[in-house]
Amino acid sequence: MTKKKAAVLGAGSWGTALATVLADNGHDVTLWARRVELAREVMADRTNSRYLPGIQLPETLTATASIEEAVAGKDLLLLVVPSHSMREVAAQAAPYVDGDALVVHASKGFELGSMKRMSEVLAEEMPHTEGIAVLSGPSHAEEVVRKSPTTVVVASHQFASAEQAQSFLINTHFRVYTHPDIIGVEVGGSLKNIIALGAGLSDGLGFGDNAKAALITRGLAEIARLGMAMGAKPITFAGLSGVGDLVVTCTSQHSRNWKAGYLLSQGSGLDEVLDRMGMVVEGVKTTQAAWELSRRYHVDMPIACELYHVLFEGKSPRQAVEDLMARGKTDEMEEMMTGDLE
Repeated sequence: MTKKKAAVLGAGSWGTALATVLADNGHDVTLWARRVELAREVMADRTNSRYLPGIQLPETLTATASIEEAVAGKDLLLLVVPSHSMREVAAQAAPYVDGDALVVHASKGFELGSMKRMSEVLAEEMPHTEGIAVLSGPSHAEEVVRKSPTTVVVASHQFASAEQAQSFLINTHFRVYTHPDIIGVEVGGSLKNIIALGAGLSDGLGFGDNAKAALITRGLAEIARLGMAMGAKPITFAGLSGVGDLVVTCTSQHSRNWKAGYLLSQGSGLDEVLDRMGMVVEGVKTTQAAWELSRRYHVDMPIACELYHVLFEGKSPRQAVEDLMARGKTDEMEEMMTGDLE
């Protein structure tokens, strides 16, 4: 692909990692940081010490705290901000986005209140753009910046937009597949963070591999049930943005959601855990969203609901597990595909 101009909004670990991928591919990349100090660090020291310690960033990468400078005249706009900030940042960027620019997001979560997916938020704030796509899949930033083999998907309602995003990002260590099911890709990427919180709790309580394997499997069933109710294709959850992302987030040392769950299992309160993490833990807000969505779509999500009780109602993690195990008898295949609330 010929050299293009790209803006990455969000200078956390994932945004910075994706900016390095684009820079490695020869594109002209500007990374937008909310904090002036971080933009200056990237430019002066070629580092992002808070989010990616020990990593040297490409010399060709530009950073700025000016959203106009970052966005104006770019061919690609890649938003990598927390879900609760997406609408605000998109609204700030919208006046400077060219109508023919490709807009992609790599954020995982729902907008609390409206319960909209991130692509829906972007469509509302940037109605003049021609294409919106989502990037998702098993991809820890710490491994991507070290050029470890990574495979992800880009999904869009417009196949041409997915293909264009694929061309921007694909290289020999970062493989990108296209995908037509933007709903399924967004739902899978968001809800897996809830199950990762549960995996951290399970590991912290010493429940072992049997329990975690069951949690991942039954968690995938919950994700698929809600996703299908929202219009996703069932097969999507067997792919990279479904089971692939779920497995890596539930089992990796890099997973902040797993770590948050582990800390909760050791008796720390939610506020204390979030303060200690120092970074956004999307699974917490997504658990709130899943609680609301399960009722809106009349879908039974026992794992997500028990985690909601633990996070926001002070329920004991051990009691939550006991209550999950004590649920009434059912058939696995029936519960995988149905399970509506009474």
